[in-house]
Amino acid sequence: MLVQPYLFFDGRCEEALNFYKAAIGAEVTAMMRYSDSPEPPSPEMCAGGSGASKISPNHIMHANFRVGDTQVMASDGMAEGKAEFKGFSLSITASDDAQAQRLFKALGDGGQVQMPMTETFFATSFGMVADRFGVSWMVINPKPM
Repeated sequence: MLVQPYLFFDGRCEEALNFYKAAIGAEVTAMMRYSDSPEPPSPEMCAGGSGASKISPNHIMHANFRVGDTQVMASDGMAEGKAEFKGFSLSITASDDAQAQRLFKALGDGGQVQMPMTETFFATSFGMVADRFGVSWMVINPKPM
């Protein structure tokens, strides 16, 4: 069994993919635009239903990107006006404190710090940040157990 996050960027998916490539070294492994579909986008294809009229052929219907060993899926989908990412965070584990600082700073560029990077009882570096798209990230370099 496999569980993978699927993020809907409401028209900003390509921008998000480029940001994650630069910020955290993400690798886009697949990308399909609505123009690649043999059929025009229908309300059913645009998960939000009424957003189909806001989807352009250039928008991304589906993308896959890899960060380390993790696959994340993404789409422009919905097109309802503003992407909202609530009730979850993506956690990224750094190999050392310097990498944790770099990742935290890169993800926070244009975003909002939720908890500054600090040492905790469980990590030599831990911080929480919402990136410029509103996706919440926890950056951690855990202490050895």
